[in-house]
Amino acid sequence: MEQLPCKGCKGLCCGPVSITAKELAKIKKKIKSMPARLRTNLEKQTRYHGTCIFYDVENDKCGIYSARPEVCKRFGYHKNLACFRNPNLAISDPYVQEDEKIGVLSIDFTWKDF
Repeated sequence: MEQLPCKGCKGLCCGPVSITAKELAKIKKKIKSMPARLRTNLEKQTRYHGTCIFYDVENDKCGIYSARPEVCKRFGYHKNLACFRNPNLAISDPYVQEDEKIGVLSIDFTWKDF
């Protein structure tokens, strides 16, 4: 599968990110196991409004990649989640989140919740 051209986007596509209860638990576990210095650095970064709180601006990548929500894994490859830099990759049917959404990162869940 061709990769998305994410480098240089500054996380503009990373939001809003809706999550499920299972994803929230996985993210909390990831944050809890993260070295304090790394967590603090990630938490203190300035992001564009609406960008996911876990987007690592300094390193231009997801700060919780191994625990990222399903919608992030699917981004760019589904018709309703097309990447503006390479929309031709979005050939799969629209993505529908199966589990119930409990909120959105950066809006309903912020660093104080972790």
